[in-house]
Amino acid sequence: MEAYLFEFSAMASPCRLMICSANALAAEVAARATVDEVRRIESRYSRYLPESELSRLNDVARKGGVTIVDDEMAALLDFAFSAYEKSEGVFDITSGVLRRAWNYDAAKLPSRKIISELLNYVGLQHLLWERPLLHFLRAGMEIDFGGIGKEFAVDRAAEVIRISGCPGALINFGGDVFAMGVAPTGESWEVSIADPRDAGRNIMTVSLRDQALATSGDYERYIEVDGRRYCHILNPRTGMAVEGMSSATVISTNCMAAGVFSSVAMIKGRSGAEWLESQGLPYLCVTQEGQVLGNLQAD
Repeated sequence: MEAYLFEFSAMASPCRLMICSANALAAEVAARATVDEVRRIESRYSRYLPESELSRLNDVARKGGVTIVDDEMAALLDFAFSAYEKSEGVFDITSGVLRRAWNYDAAKLPSRKIISELLNYVGLQHLLWERPLLHFLRAGMEIDFGGIGKEFAVDRAAEVIRISGCPGALINFGGDVFAMGVAPTGESWEVSIADPRDAGRNIMTVSLRDQALATSGDYERYIEVDGRRYCHILNPRTGMAVEGMSSATVISTNCMAAGVFSSVAMIKGRSGAEWLESQGLPYLCVTQEGQVLGNLQAD
């Protein structure tokens, strides 16, 4: 058994597939099917593509009213509403409108007035979800699957590779990971967790088998104003950049769940680690002061 590497770009991220197979042809067939599926997902749920299904949904959202969605979109909405409730409103797929206030190409904070205006269009309480009907009770809103779209693609990639008959794979889409089956050695896959303040250093390496790992951090996109860092992860209640944590890493049975939990921990800030502990999930958090918290053990 050997591992074959395939690389491509999608969803504005570098994507890597390490597929275990008895021969290169079988691995290539699995990789092609996986790339096709990822492209399909991106074409449906990218907010940047005017012809995407998400753009069609947001056309309705801007005007207000009701629309019907298909089963796949409905499953994503079910998941998003469940995450909203479990996080006590912290994980909110309507908060994407807040990005209009932030310019990460300029070291300048948005005005409180603009943020206050945009907050009027944030909140799943302004939507009524009666599967398959989605009602936008307030015109001007927007749905953004940025918090679960890439993770959904990771989970779907694992399923496609599994169906192809390959016994193992390590899927990594921009840091969102799923370790399917075992590595070529017959052992679990080893995945490293990076130091959020030193790209060349890993804090820990963990073993994964049929598990997902996702990390949210303040180091991917940010601005610094008066020596203070403001990252791209925004609190849907205040419209401001999150504070307290530099990164939060979570392991779960699927990447969508791992991604949501890590994002919620970042938004909750200094109470994020305590909240993850209460959820009973393996996690590792790094505070903005560099303190490492969590229950993960190095291999």
